[in-house]
Amino acid sequence: MSGGIDGLVSGQFNSLLAVAACGVVVAAAEAVMIPLLRRAAIVDIPGHRSSHIVPTPRGGGIPIAAGLLVAAGLIGGAIAALFAFAVVAFGLLGFADDLRGLPARRRLIMQAIGGTLVAVALVSGRVEPAAVLGMLIVACAVWITGFVNAFNFMDGVNGISGAHALIAGAVYACLGWWQHNGFLVPASAAVAVSALAFLPWNAGRARVFLGDVGSYALGAALAILAAYSALEGIPAEAALGPLVLYIADTAWTLQRRIRAGERWLEPHRTHVYQQWCDAGWSHQRVTVTAAGTTIVLSLLGAASLVGHPVLRAAADLAGAAVLVAYLRSPALLARRAARAKTG
Repeated sequence: MSGGIDGLVSGQFNSLLAVAACGVVVAAAEAVMIPLLRRAAIVDIPGHRSSHIVPTPRGGGIPIAAGLLVAAGLIGGAIAALFAFAVVAFGLLGFADDLRGLPARRRLIMQAIGGTLVAVALVSGRVEPAAVLGMLIVACAVWITGFVNAFNFMDGVNGISGAHALIAGAVYACLGWWQHNGFLVPASAAVAVSALAFLPWNAGRARVFLGDVGSYALGAALAILAAYSALEGIPAEAALGPLVLYIADTAWTLQRRIRAGERWLEPHRTHVYQQWCDAGWSHQRVTVTAAGTTIVLSLLGAASLVGHPVLRAAADLAGAAVLVAYLRSPALLARRAARAKTG
């Protein structure tokens, strides 16, 4: 009995240490990283698709990837090792893109290879028929690759992805606590703390951007947390709630561009949140509104944990209504602006 209590205390201490170490690494390294990025000329120059007007260093996600790597090492275990591998692999791919840019198709192929490797490891050891395992691998690989890109596409205004990762990390930590999961709690809390430590450098007047290294690393981390949650039996609504806004915005924008015959692999600025900026909203207003919507969707997703079918269905319908309102908001803003001009 004493050994069990000692093991529990030791595990909790390691979890707290992992989260604290992650936060310290990000907070301490960010101030050092910014002048290094400037010296190396890793700077985002504003263009016609940009939402900023001042040249700003990109690559502020390097300390986040380092902090998550330290946290995973302190958490220990096979799933933490896989988490670390995904963060490093996708982070390095993003850093290569930050340094010299990669052709879109080559980048997508490399992401798909990384997503498949992670998916195979994630579902290995499960006692399922071969056909089911195969479908799980494909689904996880598509999910990881797709969400990494979605997170990258949505990282376009100050603070939005840091706030999103903070909220999502906190939600997954709560889901892990609800399930008494020894990996999900500290890994998710580390994601939240890393984002919290980064936000002072990016929200408001941005002194550094995440860069592809940061958006790929955080996107991969969140994708794994969501997939792992679902594989561990957490309902789909709860597992996807913190991320569904990014998924819906990206999917909606992608289908619209494909239908319009646009080159959908090329950069653009037609996401819903970017149209908010074009309507005159500040970066802070966009970030706060998107973050608030994500919190609402996460709470509605958490209703699936209760198990009551009527409550779950009502929450699902409410979540769908919130997403429809979000996706339709640019058209509503445009009509309001037109009425103001004619009035």
